[in-house]
Amino acid sequence: MAMLEPILATANLTRRFGGLTAVDGVALELADHSIHAIIGPNGAGKSTLVNLLSGELKASAGTVRLRGEDITNWTPDRIARHGVARTFQHSNLFPSFSAFENCRLAAQSRDSGLTHCMTRCLSPAESYREWSDAADRALAIVGLAARGGLSAGALSHGERRALEIAMSLATSPSILLLDEPLAGMGAEESARIVGLLKQLSAGHAILLIEHDMDAVFALADCLTVMVNGAVLATGDPQAIRANPDVQRAYLGADSTLLPV
Repeated sequence: MAMLEPILATANLTRRFGGLTAVDGVALELADHSIHAIIGPNGAGKSTLVNLLSGELKASAGTVRLRGEDITNWTPDRIARHGVARTFQHSNLFPSFSAFENCRLAAQSRDSGLTHCMTRCLSPAESYREWSDAADRALAIVGLAARGGLSAGALSHGERRALEIAMSLATSPSILLLDEPLAGMGAEESARIVGLLKQLSAGHAILLIEHDMDAVFALADCLTVMVNGAVLATGDPQAIRANPDVQRAYLGADSTLLPV
């Protein structure tokens, strides 16, 4: 049976900052309904790669293709309108807005077009049921339905990270780019997010950057290891676990660092 075309793919993707090559000729394929983890030491180029995929940065060379269409150097809003949502390494919320309002604003961001906006923006956001419905659905999916009335700043750290995922879901994406969603979490909060990501992978393609190796190996269908901006290895968890170059370059010579 023929292989399905990846939903998101890069070829020779490169980003230079002066004399520094932060992302160096990266080839990557993200399959639909899967979790593809990007791992590597600090400074490996992981977040820069996500910034290229989401349009936050322009590529110095190479291509990004979404469902076969070349989207290299599209603007972030155009990429988002085509179904790519992302979260950031550090929380990116409106802390004085309620959790519901944060999600509704995210849903509203997909309702674009100058003529459309000129007519709809004359009325309060509360009058547009589709935005509120999208926000309610997203909060329910991440387990925050009962917390929607609280300000984002009043939520726990884990709840804020879940809210960021909910904001992404409110835009009805097909692809989620998640930059360290488990950062700073305790074991209980991490377990909840891991369960959520497993659930979301049934309906989304997920590109995941994460330093929690136990979570990565529990979640990922495929892993790509980056070192110094370049891809060192790509494969399923078993292949990456057994790869001696990965053990030496990232996880250390002691293979017990790799989750079983």
